[in-house]
Amino acid sequence: MTQPPPPPPQQPPQGGGFGPPQDQPPQDQPPQTPPPAAGPNLGKAPEPGYGYPQAPQAPQTPPPAAPQTPPTPPQGYGYPQGTPAPQPPQAPQGAPGYGYPGQQPGAYGQPQQAPYGQPGFGQPGYGQQPGYGYPQQPTMPYQPQAGQPGGGKKLNAQMLIIVAAVVAIALIIGGGVWYASSGKDEGKQNDTAGQSGGTGGTDDDNGGTTSGKEKAPSDPSAKVLFQVPAPEVKNDSTVVVSGSWLTDKAYVKSGIARIVGYDRDKGSELWKLPLSGPVCQASRHVTDDNLTAVLYQPAMPTKADPSHGCSQIALIDLDAGKRLWTKTVKTGDQLINFDNITLSGKTVAVGSTSGGAAFDVSGKLLWSPKPADSCYDAGYGGGDKLVAVRKCGSYDQRQLHIQTIDPKSGKVISEYKMTEGIEYASIVSTNPLVVAADVGDSAGDGSGISDFFSIDSKTGKLRTRISAPGEQFAARCEGITRVEACNLLAVGNDRLYLPTEEHDGTGKYSQTNEIVAFDLATGKQTGQRADAGDGYTISPLRMDGGNLIAYKRPPYDKGGQVVSISGTGFKETTLLQNPATDAVRDVETSMSPEYSEFLYAEGHLFMSKVYASKRSTVREKEYLAVGFGTS
Repeated sequence: MTQPPPPPPQQPPQGGGFGPPQDQPPQDQPPQTPPPAAGPNLGKAPEPGYGYPQAPQAPQTPPPAAPQTPPTPPQGYGYPQGTPAPQPPQAPQGAPGYGYPGQQPGAYGQPQQAPYGQPGFGQPGYGQQPGYGYPQQPTMPYQPQAGQPGGGKKLNAQMLIIVAAVVAIALIIGGGVWYASSGKDEGKQNDTAGQSGGTGGTDDDNGGTTSGKEKAPSDPSAKVLFQVPAPEVKNDSTVVVSGSWLTDKAYVKSGIARIVGYDRDKGSELWKLPLSGPVCQASRHVTDDNLTAVLYQPAMPTKADPSHGCSQIALIDLDAGKRLWTKTVKTGDQLINFDNITLSGKTVAVGSTSGGAAFDVSGKLLWSPKPADSCYDAGYGGGDKLVAVRKCGSYDQRQLHIQTIDPKSGKVISEYKMTEGIEYASIVSTNPLVVAADVGDSAGDGSGISDFFSIDSKTGKLRTRISAPGEQFAARCEGITRVEACNLLAVGNDRLYLPTEEHDGTGKYSQTNEIVAFDLATGKQTGQRADAGDGYTISPLRMDGGNLIAYKRPPYDKGGQVVSISGTGFKETTLLQNPATDAVRDVETSMSPEYSEFLYAEGHLFMSKVYASKRSTVREKEYLAVGFGTS
């Protein structure tokens, strides 16, 4: 059936349209006796009540749902070119990440080290020249969604590097929407408010929390507030549109070489900030006065120059819609291209295989790479504290130093040295400090996680290690170049909240999952479990004080939900319920917490894509972002 076109942006709907427009620590410490790895025992039957996924049954044909498997992308202009470089050898098996090997770290700072397989450009192991607007990976890790009916096999971790660009195309699969079914300021949203996973909640150093701000409305029924049309992309290109933020007044989203602020209820443009080139990476953190930071290219890519590198560091005022400053860092006469960016307090920090740098929000340079260093800061985790992932040694003898540092001076406050051979690590939370790693490439599913490490940020000592087998748990971290890119998980109440992989539900075609909690002091499961409900899959979004905010992806005949889960009794409260109409659900399910950016605050849910590409058909309606809200 041919659907009528949507109304133009900023116009009211016509005939039932889809809503309105749119100092260094002591060294050579003696090794500690490692605590036992916690988590489910794969050699035993699952323990009841812990959310252990059941073995999937043979696949059956379910009712139609939004596509999750990306199509093979066109290899045209703008797609990453070149033959992939040979992959580096796997890290040694059996390295649990405990103890303090006696290697002395270099002085704080970074060397000018070229990345593996890609001299002078900050993407180790990719071996490709970046394509049009595509120099970096997106803000979220992008692997095919696990747990489809029948329990399809997930990608091997080594394949992640090769297929990252291919999988990204899944993000731009959209559904035509033409009908909006409708139903029926507490505090500043800063730091990780509304982000789809990320660095921590509001814990203090003793694991205490504050009560949540999000309150259930009298009627959680939501309607479509507005949609932002997908930007036009030419020449079969794929362009990064990473970055979204939610303030008390505006929903802010990156477009192609621009950042736009929208009224969060009406969708009308409040301001538009043009950039010289596409955004590469965006900080998920925001200061108390709504400042954030982005990395972007100095010019628009062309066929002759498919990427100009991510050398531009900018501080953005999300209230005024202004770029307060733009900075670059050089090694000799060459600009450094950075892989990741974060913000902690009043410090903007960027990392790469060439080293790390930081600026005060005033624009003052705080530190930059030191050519004489034998180690380098690959990246940083921000938020309440600033944590560096510092790499030392060659690839096959790599050692990662997890350093909590003073964001004003760069002085090391504490340090934990991971066992030699672990190549990548991700900062899940800085307060409390939680690190994820795929030890010995044992996850086997492309998630980047086999174990979590709970670390005392004051002393640098390991508190506990949590085993999280990839076949059981669904959290993901990219970790290769973007050390803060974790999603489908949350940290709060001195606990780690993880979703299980999907498994068969009670219905004929249904799949479902749960969220379970791990104690960050003992590494053991607490026994708390939040069930998604038959046909739904549940994913942590963020902490709200002591409560957990989670999103429930709907089955084929219902709308999605946002729920608040009490940190004590795990009582679930519905905050938002989306419409169940086919048209609205098609758009909602075209964006998932795995592949998109999700923000929720004060009755507003925003979903947005991190890639844009040429539309597959001229009649297919695609959206950059869509907003839902309660009355």
